[in-house]
Parts: sequence; structure tokens; C-alpha cells
Amino acid sequence: MNAFEIRSPGFSASRRRFGKQAGALVALFSLAPFACPAQTSAPVSFRANPRLTGWIRVDERGRVTVFTGKAELGQGILTALTQIAAEQLDVDFSSVTIVSADTSRSPNEGYTYGSQSVEQSGAALQAASAQARAVLVGAAARQLGVAADVLSVRGGVVHAPDGRSVPYADLVRGERSLLDREVTADAPVKRPADYRLIGHSIPRIDLPAKFTGGAAFVQDMRLPGMLFGRVVRPPRAGANLIAVDLEKARAMPGVVAVVRDGDFLALAAEREEQAIAARAVLANAARWNDAHADLPDVDALPAALRSWRSEDTVAAATGQDVPVPADVRWIEADYSRPYLSQASIGPSCALAWFTGAHMTVWSHTQGAYPLRADLATVLGMPVDSVDVVHVPGSGCYGHNGADDVALDVALLARAVAGRPVKLQWMRDDEFAWAPISPAMSMRIRAALSPQGRIADWQYEVWSNTHAARPGQPGGINLLAAWHLQKPFTPSPFLRIPQPYGNGDRNAVSVYALPRQRVVNHLLLDSPIRTSSLRTLGAFGNIFAIESFMDELASAANADPAAFRRAHLSDPRALAVLNAALAKANWRADEKLPPGRGRGLAYSRYKSIQAYAAVVVDVDVERESGAVRIERVTIAADLGRVINPDGARNQIEGGVLQALSWSLKERVSFDRREITTRGWADYPIFTFEDVPPVDIVLIDRPEMPSLGAGEFSVGPAAAALANAVAAATGGRVRDLPMTPQRVKAAFAAV
Repeated sequence: MNAFEIRSPGFSASRRRFGKQAGALVALFSLAPFACPAQTSAPVSFRANPRLTGWIRVDERGRVTVFTGKAELGQGILTALTQIAAEQLDVDFSSVTIVSADTSRSPNEGYTYGSQSVEQSGAALQAASAQARAVLVGAAARQLGVAADVLSVRGGVVHAPDGRSVPYADLVRGERSLLDREVTADAPVKRPADYRLIGHSIPRIDLPAKFTGGAAFVQDMRLPGMLFGRVVRPPRAGANLIAVDLEKARAMPGVVAVVRDGDFLALAAEREEQAIAARAVLANAARWNDAHADLPDVDALPAALRSWRSEDTVAAATGQDVPVPADVRWIEADYSRPYLSQASIGPSCALAWFTGAHMTVWSHTQGAYPLRADLATVLGMPVDSVDVVHVPGSGCYGHNGADDVALDVALLARAVAGRPVKLQWMRDDEFAWAPISPAMSMRIRAALSPQGRIADWQYEVWSNTHAARPGQPGGINLLAAWHLQKPFTPSPFLRIPQPYGNGDRNAVSVYALPRQRVVNHLLLDSPIRTSSLRTLGAFGNIFAIESFMDELASAANADPAAFRRAHLSDPRALAVLNAALAKANWRADEKLPPGRGRGLAYSRYKSIQAYAAVVVDVDVERESGAVRIERVTIAADLGRVINPDGARNQIEGGVLQALSWSLKERVSFDRREITTRGWADYPIFTFEDVPPVDIVLIDRPEMPSLGAGEFSVGPAAAALANAVAAATGGRVRDLPMTPQRVKAAFAAV
């Protein structure tokens, strides 16, 4: 085990909104030694993409093109995947071009989510690249008249012991179909000791345009003859269009088309400012009925959630035959987190071009192929007549409005056939209509023995679905599809089993407990449209579990670190906990002055992925309730680290987003509609809020790599909550920890 430390003085230049804008992902798969079989079975991505040339191509100049179905969301995935392919092919990193998430030419790998991109596409590209290398070396052996096992490769050139050599370019020039064969996982892969690229911090290939103001995002795209579109939504969910005067908007300068289909209203104009002005006119000309969704009282939200209809399942039940001692003390607490917005910095945007009988859509979707299928269904077109090309968007943390705006613009492009259209949502569209992360209520009841050990653990979580993406069976999860004259219905709720989970992700405790019972209440009443945000339910569940662990430690009169150690049996968990404590200089007997606090939290993401332990230091002002975060220390075990700087980007981003969610963010609404419509209604972390973040990466080259995109979020929030409790002497159990709630915590002492 090796450890190296990285200190970040706040925001690094490669991130703006909390880290999914930065960092090469860490691999999720094991790299076997060279000359040993790389895989015991074919990567899952090979099932739908069986040809080697669908993954790897080498041209007559020696340039390598690799193809992935995963999307660059700002997490640096294209850099990491390029490293993996270049490593196995023994070519220079700069000689590789990567094509991602394009239904016209890349493999179908479903969605980009869940910190699984390198696990899936990385495993596929590792195996395919190793196979391509073996095929090329075999061709060189035939050409040079020597055995393949005496040949070596450097920079895409195959070398024989006698000094002769042949470049990959010559091999494919002489046999054009050399790589056109079934893809397999039979070729040997490199030993980690022989890596030249993996394990090194290679600069991200997606950053230059972002740094220089180039065309980095779909919002920046321009096509010849392009029109600009806008959409007019109902004033609130449930409202229907009674009447609209389309002619006023059609008469506006530059307006080319105005489209109405049921409750769907959109327009296209020659210039963007013309489209914005016409949108205002069209909105004023529309009359809607007074129907509305019956929203709960926002101030009574946790109790409201527990009163809704639910589908109840037992996510875990262990040790139920173990008796609970009679001398235990029962302790219980309720926690909650609010509805959260994606709050992407750039409003959702897409381009579409309908030419002949073909529709091409450029989108920052997380699932190009699932979106393609649903677009084809709504448009009434064959799937082969629709293509979706991924282009990064300015901010992506889950299922935002990317897919919805793709359908909006496709419907508009059909009305102006032959001309490309770009449609960007306005900020009020984004806050009011993009999918929102569900509010959650968590209840924990535990039995504490006189020896300070947990004897029983009972956990319940109430939450709407965190998974309602396009491509799910049984319906269409696209906003405009529900507003058409002939509407489509949403897909049924998705049931995601443990350990991945939905609202119950990370609801099962990772501690060694004699008894544990976890109940998931999947809420069936859904007055607000919800779907995926970074970590799904793990953010809320880890916040609750780790807050309660501190409450139990206090009840047992134990140091929070010692209490956790006593309930951990996984050596890697203990190692990461001890690494964070050592780096933060944690002392069990330390007495801090009033208003200052330190908090600790530990978790393992999904119980099967990366390990994290976080220490947060805060200074809390009694009079104002303001929380100043002085320092965050995090130790992370990601298994084998592919790109250290990329891992740091992801870890920092998760930490900062968690802190922003925990202190500031909450979607507001009254009983009729969402009232959060702009940044004034939805504060997020600013640069002055960002604390120093110290990171200790525990590198385990002998272990499989684990995803880095989401695991730091939950424990960062919980460590902050525990630090605030230590500083105030009271406990804030409902997020966000607003100044009013923090002042109440002081007053409760």
C-alpha cells in the first residue's frame, strides 16, 4: 500500500460547479499481469457491440481511433479511457483520438452514471486494445518471419530483436481488414509494473477549450444557417393550455416558425435575442387553466413524506435471530434532506437538424442510445432515422433537462425542415421543469449496550424515485411528450436492487452490527417530478447514518473515531479512517473553544465501491448562525489509481457540492407551484465559501480500481453536520443547515 498526499487551496482551475466538471475517472476494473489472461469473461459492453473495429481502428498514418459509448460530463472520462487504450496498444497518448456517445458511430453502452464508466467502457477498451495489439503484433511476426513473443512495441512500432521494425501503419496498409473481426477478451494485458501511462496525471483533453473560451459546450455550438429556439412551458405543473394567439409571436421580427401541439409551445427565429423576445410575447398570449399539482407544505415536508402512499420493501435484514439484551438503551432520531435542483450553470440546450427523413440531435444527455429510442418513438420515426451525438453541457450532475430539451428542439426542427435549430432553456425553465432530486426522510432506532456497542439497528427511509431517465420501459420520460395533443405516459418507477439502490442507496449500514433491519418506503405519490442527482439516495442516507453514529458515540461517552473503529471489521475501512485521522491530527482529548468544532464521517459508496473518511473543521458564529468551513480532510481508497489529478478533481468536486447542498441548497415551493425560478431563489457555494481540501489517496496497485465520481459526497455532508454539532452543542438533523437552524442548535443547549 502506498500513500501520497495532495493539498488543494480551495477551487482548482479545472472545476467550476463541484467536480463533475473535472478529473479523469478512476478505473473500476482489475488489470491482470501481462502474459496472463486479462479477463475471465467478456466485458458487459461487448454484448451489444461485438466487432473489434467498433472499439479500435488504426489508419494508414498510424493514428488510433477508439470509440466509447460513455459521455464526457466534465469528469474527464475521455482522458482516462484514452490512457487505458494507449497503454494497452503501446502507442503515444497524443496519437489516439477518442469518439464518444454518438449513435452513428460509437458503441451502445447505455447511460453514463453511477461512477461506472471506466468499469464498463474501460474494461471493454482494455480488452479490445489488448486484442488489437495482439493482432497487430501477430501480423508483424508473419511479415518479419519471427515468433510473436520475441517482438516488442514502442510508440506504435513493432520491433524485432535483430533491429528490424514495422509500424502499425504499414501493417494496416498492407491488410486493411486486419482488425475487422469479433472482439474478445482473450488477449493478455499488461502487468501494472509495466505501465507508462496509467497511474500518471495526464492533462485532460477536454479542458483547453474551457480554459480559453473556445467551443467547449453544446451551448457554444453554431451550425451554418442555424435558427434559435425557445419553448414556453405552463406556469405550473398540471395546468393546461386553454387558448393562445400564435399570430402575435409569428409577427415578431425574425420569427420563422411557431409550433403548438397540445400544451407544447415553441418557436424558432433567426437570432437568439429575437427568439427570447418572441417567447415573452407568446407566453403573454397564452391562457392556461387554474389546475395545479397539490404540493405539500414545505415546512412540514418530512412528516408529509411519511404520510404518503408507499411501496415498502426490506432492503436488509440480518441477525434477526440474535436476541437483543435486556439492558440496552434505545436511542432514535429523525433526519431529512430537501428537494434539490440540478442547478446546472448553463441552462439545458440541444441542437437538431431534420434533413430529408433523418433527424440528428446534438445533446448533453447521459444516455445517447436510450434518448435516441425515445425520440424515435415520440416523433414516429424509425430508430435508424434518428441519431444522437453527445456534446458536453455546462454542468451535469445527473438527470437534468438535457433529454427534455432534446425532444423540444426535435419537435421544432421538424417544423423547419432543412435548417438546424438550437434551443436553450431559460433559467426559469431549468429550475421549474428539469427533474428534481427527491426530498428524503430517514428514521433510525438503535439499541446501545452498557459496553457502548450497537446491539440492534433499525433504519427506515422515505423517498420518491431517484431514477426516471429516458429509455426506461413502459413509458416515455420526456417532458414535452406529456404535453402533446396525443400525450405519452411516464415510465413506471424503477426498482433498483441493493447494493446499488434507489432512494435506499447506502441505506444498509457498512458497520459490523449483530442485528440490522432496513426498510425502504418508495413513495408512490409524486407531486414534484423527480429523478437522478449525484449519488441518488446515498447523500441523504450517509448524512443520517453518520450523524447518528456521532449521536450514539456521545450517548456512549466515546470518542467518535474510537466508536467507529469498534464497529468496523474491514481492514481497508480501518486504514482509510486512520489515514484521515492522522492527516487531520485528530485527538480524542482535544477541547475546542465554543463555536469551533470538528466532525468525522466514514462510508463506503454503495457498500462495494470506494472508501472515504472525512474530517471537517468549522467555526460557527453564535449570533448569526453562519458556518465557516476552515478545512476539509479526506482519505480515499480507490484501489488502483488511474489518474491521480483526475481522482483529486472528482474528490474535491464531490466534497464541495456536498457542502453547498448541506448549507445552502433547497428547492422552494408553495402549495401550487415551484417558486424557485432563479439564482436569487437558489443560493449555491461561491468562491469565498470554498475551504482548503486536503486529500490522502491510498493507492492499492494490486486491487481493482473503484469509481471516484460520487463517493465523497455523503461523508463530506455528514462530517460537516457532526462538526456543526460539536461547535454548537446542538444537532441540526434537517438539511440544509441554515443560519436559523444553526442558531436554534445553539439555543437548544
